[in-house]
Amino acid sequence: MAGLRAPKAGSSRDAQAKVDASFDPEDAKKILHWIKAVTGAQFPIEENSDRYKVMENFYRTLKNGRLLCYLVNAFLPDHLKLDLNSRTFHEAKNMAFETARERERIELFIVKIQEFGVHEQDTFQTDCLYERTNLNKVIGCIRVFGMEVESHPSYTGQRVWPRKSEANPRNFSEEQLKAGQNVISLQYGTNKGASQAGMTFGKKRMILQDE
Repeated sequence: MAGLRAPKAGSSRDAQAKVDASFDPEDAKKILHWIKAVTGAQFPIEENSDRYKVMENFYRTLKNGRLLCYLVNAFLPDHLKLDLNSRTFHEAKNMAFETARERERIELFIVKIQEFGVHEQDTFQTDCLYERTNLNKVIGCIRVFGMEVESHPSYTGQRVWPRKSEANPRNFSEEQLKAGQNVISLQYGTNKGASQAGMTFGKKRMILQDE
């Protein structure tokens, strides 16, 4: 559990400091505002420009996984929706059980956004959020999920995220492909008109007769 772990030291502490220093507070606030708008949930958002205050607010708001599950459920088709009445979403009195359920909710979010269309490489490991080892990955993942949501033809809401890049396939005929094989790009140069005429290397070889 994050609160019971010994603080990092040495190179681990330095590496974590570099990760934390790259945290973008504006992106974090944008994500929290989007979650609030989508889910209707009420929670405080740190509007201060202080990176570490915004980071702490972002972490504590999302750490238990509930809001993430509410977010993904808002866009999933009925047959994929999470059962928010299941035991996973009941608060446990035992701290160890509650920790396990919080981590499970985060894992459910990661699984469900992949079912929605987000690639695995765009997701994050549970510890990135729960142990706050890389909140930047969490921000990036939620941003990609937002782009995926808005790229679906059925989406009619307000656009918040950049448009997802779309494939632009080119289809060439067999004749065009064969013609292309006969063209040598100028990047490779040409040997047209090349010869060794006038080329000399070093001193001419001298043949001397023995006296």
